[in-house]
Amino acid sequence: MKQLRDTPFLTFPRDAWSPLRAATPLTLSEEDLRQIQGLNERLDLEEVQDIYLPISRLLDLSVGAELELHRARATFLGSSAEKVPFMIGIAGSVAVGKSTTARLLQALLSRWPGHPRVDLVTTDGFLYPNRLLEERGAMGRKGFPESYDLRALVRFVSDVKSGRAEVRAPVYSHLSYDIVPGAWQVVRSPDIVILEGLNILQAGSPEGSRQRIFVSDFLDFSIFVDAQEQVVRKWYIERFVKLRDTAFQDPKSYFHRYAALSDREAEETAGRIWRDINLANLRENIAPTRERAQLILCKGEHHRVQELRLRRL
Repeated sequence: MKQLRDTPFLTFPRDAWSPLRAATPLTLSEEDLRQIQGLNERLDLEEVQDIYLPISRLLDLSVGAELELHRARATFLGSSAEKVPFMIGIAGSVAVGKSTTARLLQALLSRWPGHPRVDLVTTDGFLYPNRLLEERGAMGRKGFPESYDLRALVRFVSDVKSGRAEVRAPVYSHLSYDIVPGAWQVVRSPDIVILEGLNILQAGSPEGSRQRIFVSDFLDFSIFVDAQEQVVRKWYIERFVKLRDTAFQDPKSYFHRYAALSDREAEETAGRIWRDINLANLRENIAPTRERAQLILCKGEHHRVQELRLRRL
């Protein structure tokens, strides 16, 4: 473990982080991992044991500490302690592995005693419908902060954290690349909510917005999944080429027009999309929020976490 004076983080290489698992049991199988991992990721049980079991232990301890804090506050106020979900935020670039991290932690945390219900919500459902983005000439800015209905997203996390018995979130389809009309994900009094999205650690308003309350205000713990730009670019292009041979082949896919591209054309197209949209969003909006996270996972070229940075209390 490195303790640098000029940073608010403690830095752990893999071999220093892994022992923090303590006696946490491995509760996942190889089959579980196959269902969890993303299209272009290689996740194995060694990675789960060395990296993610210690994270799940840290989160379990954090949930318990937050529960005790609520009880102490209720004692002070002379009231009963209401059940309030513990909210975990997972941020990072497109193609860096946020979704896999979120699904993996959901699976691990749901197996801890006392966490029977762990819900996972992605902020994709709070993107404006394509129709509105097209009207505003903003389809090329999809994924940027201004492409989200931030008021609805903040209202959602506020309702969840206030302990409402039932809260609804819109559903997004990656096949149609759009909001699914009339479809909702219903969150019903979970113990933990994992919120995964590009910009959830932001504490600034898009230009022209009067927003004063942010998603990050409601997070009890936050994780940023990180890797070098050129590595994430490589992952993005590799994923795009694989999708060309799978999901893009479906005539209903928004990206079906890319299904007939040659390997070279697919790589060039993916590289252009990465440069013009995803890299710009990463540099302008996502990467600047990295230091606001409580835990940063620093990935190497093969999707393996090489270093972890844990914020000091």
